[in-house]
Amino acid sequence: MTITPEPHTTRAGRPAFVVNVEVFLEREGRWLLIKRGEQESHAPGVLGGVGGKVEIEVQAGAAGLDVLEETARREVAEEIGVDVADVELTYVESAFFVTDDGDPVINVAFTGLMPADARPSAASPHEVAGLVWVSLAEAEADPNCPPWIMRTLRRMAPSRP
Repeated sequence: MTITPEPHTTRAGRPAFVVNVEVFLEREGRWLLIKRGEQESHAPGVLGGVGGKVEIEVQAGAAGLDVLEETARREVAEEIGVDVADVELTYVESAFFVTDDGDPVINVAFTGLMPADARPSAASPHEVAGLVWVSLAEAEADPNCPPWIMRTLRRMAPSRP
């Protein structure tokens, strides 16, 4: 007999969540935000950090250490073509939300400095429709910047304009 778990629970009945990582890279007091692709199932067309879901890949010798940071680095490379292997990522916050299509998500936000020589671009156009550098004030004035992104930006720059 096969037991099919209820939606959003493990086979043992415990809550199950998607784990998402979001990265906000800074350069000269401005943050790089992406415009989410119109095909995205959650929050299409709005501004957000670079990021995506934790993907569990079994690799020889991998012990699952630093999975959030490694996910952050992988997503930055995949979505905007920037290598942040040597960038110190700093934890900003974590939050719970439910996607537009019903998935419960734990989102973990990090910030770090954009490498000086990096030239980000929309390397994954179906996920990233565009890139924008914004100050806190510019983000606040942008109607495509959702409240949850504003909250994160404010936490990263409480004293910046």
